[in-house]
Amino acid sequence: MQLLKVHGSQNQFFILDQTKLQNQLTDEELVVLAKKITSPTTGILNGSDGVLVVNNSKQPNALGQMRVINADGSEASMCGNGLRTVARYLSEKYNQDEFEVETLNANLHVSKQADLAKGVPSFAVEISPVKFDQKDIPFANLGHQRIIDQFIPELYPGLKFTSIAVPNPHLISFVNHEVVTSDILGAIGKALNSDNPYYYDGVNVNLAQIIDKNRLFVRTFERGVGFTNACGTGMSATSLALCLTHPEMGELGTPIEVYNPGGMVKVTVHYDHQQYWMDLIGNATFTDKIEIDESDLHNLDFSKIKVESTGEQNNYEKFVSELPNYNNL
Repeated sequence: MQLLKVHGSQNQFFILDQTKLQNQLTDEELVVLAKKITSPTTGILNGSDGVLVVNNSKQPNALGQMRVINADGSEASMCGNGLRTVARYLSEKYNQDEFEVETLNANLHVSKQADLAKGVPSFAVEISPVKFDQKDIPFANLGHQRIIDQFIPELYPGLKFTSIAVPNPHLISFVNHEVVTSDILGAIGKALNSDNPYYYDGVNVNLAQIIDKNRLFVRTFERGVGFTNACGTGMSATSLALCLTHPEMGELGTPIEVYNPGGMVKVTVHYDHQQYWMDLIGNATFTDKIEIDESDLHNLDFSKIKVESTGEQNNYEKFVSELPNYNNL
């Protein structure tokens, strides 16, 4: 059995193709596997942010199904960075460049794109559906049915927030560089992803700095994970929020460059027939191939694995080294 260590914008995952197993892991086994393999201490290759499970799709138009198991064992409805890597995996497995992938809430369109740089494969993935209502995110006890560019003193003083489901729930605030690099993100993220009366299911928290027209820097505290190098749905939701709340700085139908601690992606926000959706374009990097016996996988025994580096990480790091470093402005 082969696992892959992969990343999109340094948002790191293991890909597990269940279709290649004689006996597929149960949901309970997947939870235990995710908790162990993603841990920096008990896992493989310093762990990861989650496990991407590939299954055969029951949807006639989808090439495969992706499930996202977070590091804490919870299941996310979608993951934009992860979907790019699964899109590449399925593209190479079936020799197709454009197709749909089944996710928890929708079949999403994906397509192979030109390499971002030499040796840095790139894929575009659809981010949808988009919802704004309280019941779809969900939140409570904040005095609003929806939150679009509003002061919410219960969450943090002096910041305006926007909350969107894409379909993962996100909370977004546009701030200056001092705030985006401060401890405020951790304070809000930890508070809203522990027992609290507002986002009782937790929420992904994004602080964003507007660098220029159609250019952002975003940091994310991810539900079920914590601080991440990047969050694909977070960068997509933040780009939509930019277009809605700062239309002079974010244009519909125009690629928005979104920088993050792990690199850079491009997001194009679309609006048609009273619906929003986004195209998220970024790297799909395979860093390592891991061979493991199927029985060892079931038994969570990583002692006899064989690891082979692909060399792709060197290409990605060269690409990132040539980007503007908005972490240290």
